[in-house]
Amino acid sequence: MLGQLSDMDLRLLQVFKSVAECGGLSAAELELNIGTSTVSRHMKDLETRLGLTLCRRGRAGFALTPEGQRVYDETLRLLSAVESFRSSIDDIHRRMGGRLEVAVFDKTASNPAAHIGEAIALFSEKAPDVSLQMHVAAIPAIERGLIDGSIHIGIIPAHRTSQSLVYANLFTETMLLYCGARHPLFGEDHGALTWDSLRAWQFAGLGYHSPNMELSHGARLPRKATGFDQESIATLILSGRYLGFLPDHYAEAFERQGQMQAVLPAQFFYRCQFVSVLRRSPQPPRAAQAFAQCLLQAHGESGAALR
Repeated sequence: MLGQLSDMDLRLLQVFKSVAECGGLSAAELELNIGTSTVSRHMKDLETRLGLTLCRRGRAGFALTPEGQRVYDETLRLLSAVESFRSSIDDIHRRMGGRLEVAVFDKTASNPAAHIGEAIALFSEKAPDVSLQMHVAAIPAIERGLIDGSIHIGIIPAHRTSQSLVYANLFTETMLLYCGARHPLFGEDHGALTWDSLRAWQFAGLGYHSPNMELSHGARLPRKATGFDQESIATLILSGRYLGFLPDHYAEAFERQGQMQAVLPAQFFYRCQFVSVLRRSPQPPRAAQAFAQCLLQAHGESGAALR
């Protein structure tokens, strides 16, 4: 039986989490900044403590056992609860400390309308003792993380709302339709193209609910290839086989290099409203609320934008 959890148990679980997420002991060595032999010893100690085999490692590669996967899932919940407890104690003392998990949808850094860097600078002055953990993730992963508490604040394109989350408008992004240099439409006259005639061409779109998916469904564009971030959509467009929507600021570099071209941008475009997102209940830690206010301040919005 496991018995009481100790600080050492939490340390071993943190090591296990890194090993699972890095995909092996050697990769976790760099993440944890300890030797592989020490990582291996910690893993053996944890398996002994739990009475379970957590992973298989050998010539076939690294893989979690079914028991290991369950322990990993429970580890995420436990470590999130511990961090939440620490944040609550900080709240009681009216101080901001610990870690703040911030997740952003990809390819926002090059958007001139996005002032996330300025918000981080404001926040670091207000909460110098908080350790910022920045993540880039897909919209569904950010929403799930907010609800389960593993992410404290997210920045995503608005696409649907949940009663469990609180949203605030930040900035906009323009999405244009692009073709690659090897596509038949590249360099051609696009003046005769319509939304109807566009359906004759293969389309690459995001594989989850998003403004991209809403637009493609509404326009009945034939999605023949699926990506799960902007980088993968760009790669599919560069193949010359697919059309796809990308943020104009991100695609600009490809256009300058002659690798990509916007297709009739005055007609084939849509705009995304980016929002900050917090969990409604339980109440987010003070650090998350402070960061949300810094985002509003950096983007020239007021607290009344929260909804």
